Amino acid sequence: MSYINDHIFIKALKKGEEKAYMFLLEKYHRRLHAYAFSLIGDHVASQDVVQNVFFKVWRFRESLDSNRSIKSFLFKSVYNEFLNTLQKNKSTMSLQYKYVESLYEVVQNSNDAAFEVMIEVVNQEIQNLPPKCKRVFELSKKEGLTNAEISEFLGISIKTVEAQITKSFTLLRKRLGDTYKTILFFVLSDNR
Repeated sequence: MSYINDHIFIKALKKGEEKAYMFLLEKYHRRLHAYAFSLIGDHVASQDVVQNVFFKVWRFRESLDSNRSIKSFLFKSVYNEFLNTLQKNKSTMSLQYKYVESLYEVVQNSNDAAFEVMIEVVNQEIQNLPPKCKRVFELSKKEGLTNAEISEFLGISIKTVEAQITKSFTLLRKRLGDTYKTILFFVLSDNR
């Protein structure tokens, strides 16, 4: 199921059409979870943030603006929900907060087409990693397995897992440079 544009989609959502809500979940859940994870660094907490956002979207659907980009609205909502969580946990370091702000700026300053191009470039570079690096990297960053789980699954040492992940990030940083460095976090759990 798909919609011609955001305007039509948001109108359907505002009417309470369940199909529109399911489309919203299917289209944006993975990307929003990846974004939340890049902010929080914890899969469970990221899932909570994303679920809260989807719950609020449904609950307050009548007040959605059909002239705004739903994608921008969702990413901004995840960021705001994260800030609410951050306020509750004052022990977070200010350096982490500055990093989060820079990630948000990337999302806000990239139009949809540029954002999609960046995601495609990062995904292509992940595919170009050496086979062992790629396998370990995907198990860690896309599948969310711990280093110990990867070690057991592949029958290699934890040190080897750590070395492969480090090598993957080094290669990706070298190939992608600063322009694409932060966008990497948005595609880690986006299986395209």
